[in-house]
Amino acid sequence: MRPGRLTPADVARVGSAGLRTHPLRVVLTALGIAIGIAAMLAVVGISTSSRAELDRTLDQLGTNLLTVAPGKTRSGEKAVLLEQSVRMIARIGPVESVSATGAVDRAVYRTDLVLAGQTGSIAVLAAQPELLGTVGATVSSGSWFTAATADYPAVVLGATAARRLDVPGVGFRVWLGGEWFTVVGVLAPVPLAEELDSAALVGWPAARSYLEFDGRPTRVYVRTTESQVAAVRAVLGRTANPPAPEEVVVSRPSDALAARQATDTALNGLLLGLGAVALLVGGVGIANTMVISVLQRRAEVGLRRALGATRGQIRMQFLAEALLLSALGGTGGTLLGVAITGLYAYSQQWPTVVPAWAMAGGMGATVLVGTAAGLYPAIRASRLPPTTALAGP
Repeated sequence: MRPGRLTPADVARVGSAGLRTHPLRVVLTALGIAIGIAAMLAVVGISTSSRAELDRTLDQLGTNLLTVAPGKTRSGEKAVLLEQSVRMIARIGPVESVSATGAVDRAVYRTDLVLAGQTGSIAVLAAQPELLGTVGATVSSGSWFTAATADYPAVVLGATAARRLDVPGVGFRVWLGGEWFTVVGVLAPVPLAEELDSAALVGWPAARSYLEFDGRPTRVYVRTTESQVAAVRAVLGRTANPPAPEEVVVSRPSDALAARQATDTALNGLLLGLGAVALLVGGVGIANTMVISVLQRRAEVGLRRALGATRGQIRMQFLAEALLLSALGGTGGTLLGVAITGLYAYSQQWPTVVPAWAMAGGMGATVLVGTAAGLYPAIRASRLPPTTALAGP
């Protein structure tokens, strides 16, 4: 007499029978798989969301911003840019806009009672009027310099500088270079020119009048045609300082953002490894649970064997049980990973992006773990002779 064949529905039913009898053990075992999958999926999701935010930022601000700064002289001393560097760079054909800041050897304090030296690492910079548009910055409160305020003791603070000085808002006065300067604006964070975040910006003419600024730029910002970035970059050094182009450092701020993303990717690799370890631990938990299940259900296995179940059907029953257990953990881990990614992205005001391949890969990993973890217990159960199994443990 040939044994009856098990349909997929029959396999699912007998495979889930063992899970239904021990719900707490199932939840705790599946939790190990869920934590591993959630950790791996959250790392991939957060990394992808961060990359999407970077792409969105660069789309808004553009990748066509270049900066020019003085490097080192041949003797190792700090070089300087020419006072006319900005005007010379503006003559380059593909350049759309150019502006500059100049370092001022002065300090800014909240009041004149603060001890000298306690500057909070806030730089004082002279700023040209075109700076805001060139670097793609915005003012979060107040306004940028006008033709009037650029000539008088007025200051625009970067976002970090305003926080360090604890400035309550526009109209407040700060002690800058031995003079009272009125805060006329506060910038929003500037992704492509982060040095402005921790700076107190003074109008170029006011810096000359009140702070003994020499008029030399220390950083020039150049916005050029997108398709001509490489060509402009190649001639900026010779244009900014014709006598000594090797003393000029040209950089692209968007490259720095991309480099930071690469650093985050390396860290994500480490976190993925930790998630894989958690997944492995979950697989060991499943294997342990299935071995115990086989030992506890020897009588059931013996009875089924006595009633005509084949070894293959017994193997299929316990293998299906392990796969269902891992699938339960994988589904829960996927949902948890997506939720963690969404919450973190929302807190950072990023777009939430969870790659479909990551979710599919997570579920595929659970299938592999479930198969590997359930294979030995399933084979062990199928090799139990009916008489031995019915005799009990």
